[in-house]
Amino acid sequence: MDHRILGTTMPVLEMTLGAGESIVATPGELSWMSANVQMRTSTQMAGSAGLFGALKRALGGGGLFMTEYSAQNAAGMVAFAAKIPGQILPVDVTPGKGYMIHKHGFVCGTSGVELSIGFQRTLGAGVFGGNGFILQKLAGTASAWIELGGEIVIYELAPGQTLLVHPGHVGMFDESVKFDITMIRGIKNIIFGGDGVFLAQLSGPGKVWLQSLTLPNLAHAIGQYIGGEAAGAGVAGGIAGAVLKGLSG
Repeated sequence: MDHRILGTTMPVLEMTLGAGESIVATPGELSWMSANVQMRTSTQMAGSAGLFGALKRALGGGGLFMTEYSAQNAAGMVAFAAKIPGQILPVDVTPGKGYMIHKHGFVCGTSGVELSIGFQRTLGAGVFGGNGFILQKLAGTASAWIELGGEIVIYELAPGQTLLVHPGHVGMFDESVKFDITMIRGIKNIIFGGDGVFLAQLSGPGKVWLQSLTLPNLAHAIGQYIGGEAAGAGVAGGIAGAVLKGLSG
């Protein structure tokens, strides 16, 4: 199995599968593939041990069903295009070396990948579309590919070192990193701080990948250019409502 990442701003992950090799992705990720690649969709993938396991995966953003792509008789190719401007990163997952990723960060992985919900916190109405904040746990023994938004900034946190981050900018971090949601101090900050009143608290040891692009910010930036100021505000609100279920979780 081999892969290459094509493009820059809107990259494409192209997977080359040897005969009999396969990868797993959530339904709807496929962009194109060679004719000899066979698809099989089932709940019994990505570490799922029955319906309960599939439900845990779905709660984490991985979906109730997963799709396996297998090359038949000869080498085949499967491609996945990025859904937002950003980057696609390869990671190796082993027991004790897993990751927490944002809700819709998983692109695809080899057959040993395990997906489940890793963190869920209700942050109140209006924050992330009222859906709360969810992280997906990536475990098992596999290679996987993760999509993050915008530019990626990486920090290596020492034991006890803490970083406070707007939750929407949290892309991925080592499972060794301790994670929680905290509220900023100060009554004025709480009243007038908007969704910034909540911050992700990440404490080392471990590596943290932060993403510069959040889709609500993107929707707000382009809304004023769509159909005038009033219409733009309405469009921006509609876009934000839809995309808040995406990158920010």
